[in-house]
Amino acid sequence: MTDQTADQAQRDYDEDRWPAALALLACIGLYIALPDSLVIQPNWLIPVIELIPLVTLMITHRRRHPEEPKWTRFVTIAMLVVINLANIFSVFSLVHRLLYPDSAVHDGRQLIFSAVIIWVTNVIIFGMWFWEIDRGGPAVRGTPQQSFPDFQFPQMENPKLAPADWRPRFLDYLYISLTNTAAFSPTDAMPLTKRAKGMMGISAMVAMITVLVVASRAINILK
Repeated sequence: MTDQTADQAQRDYDEDRWPAALALLACIGLYIALPDSLVIQPNWLIPVIELIPLVTLMITHRRRHPEEPKWTRFVTIAMLVVINLANIFSVFSLVHRLLYPDSAVHDGRQLIFSAVIIWVTNVIIFGMWFWEIDRGGPAVRGTPQQSFPDFQFPQMENPKLAPADWRPRFLDYLYISLTNTAAFSPTDAMPLTKRAKGMMGISAMVAMITVLVVASRAINILK
């Protein structure tokens, strides 16, 4: 194989980081928009913890590929863990303030606003999780180094529905998260591994709490 052919093969396996980076920036922005009573204090802590490594990765490693340093994936997963735990904290804080009301939750509109933010953040976070775990992550997905699939897409069942070199991208995983969060169950791609099922279960549970408990209570306050 010539150097030019090898470079072309390498580029075929590459995947841009920027869609996931934009999604994470959206999560940070949504987190900042939450009331102070629903975020970890000081309220600047989580955004700073997320932004510093994110900016660093976007400058130094803008594409995911099989030769990327292992620490880049470790940092990416660490960022997901932090923002995921922060969002779960917001869910429990909101439920706690509904069960033990004070002046901070008498505004039903603020409750609905907060519930929507938490729900949307949940969709984005788990879309990133699915993108990062499936078949070993975007750096090796579609290469000989990939692991067994965590999700079965329709294109995998019927290759005639997609080009020969098709592989899922970030938006495919974001759509899985959206449909799972909206329906509380998988609709597009089926989970195959225990970790995928566990993550989809957690995502659905957070969405269920947010939509069925928080939003319904907020609507009652508006009456």
